Amino acid sequence: MASEAVLNLNESNFQTEISSSTVPVIVDFWAEWCGPCRMLTPILEQLATEKGAAVKVTKVNVDENPNLAAQYGVRSIPMLLFIKNGEVKETVVGVQSKDALSRKLDALA
Repeated sequence: MASEAVLNLNESNFQTEISSSTVPVIVDFWAEWCGPCRMLTPILEQLATEKGAAVKVTKVNVDENPNLAAQYGVRSIPMLLFIKNGEVKETVVGVQSKDALSRKLDALA
């Protein structure tokens, strides 16, 4: 479902990708059956393409990775985590505009 610019995370690569990142990370907790999640996907793909190496845009399928969803307290999707230096700085639930997401990323840079 994601483009080449968006990295799919799972329970085996999540910690490595997050902790090793030197740039801010967005983690999108989503599911295939979630309408708002599908609305958010092209926005995240645009951000990933536009911001390039300045940000890491990632997705976690909650149906395939229930332990990660539980670990981060995912109760509603889409849920976005904004992470810097391996630490969750902000959590947002629901579809957001590209501008709103971009501003949050810029604040982390």
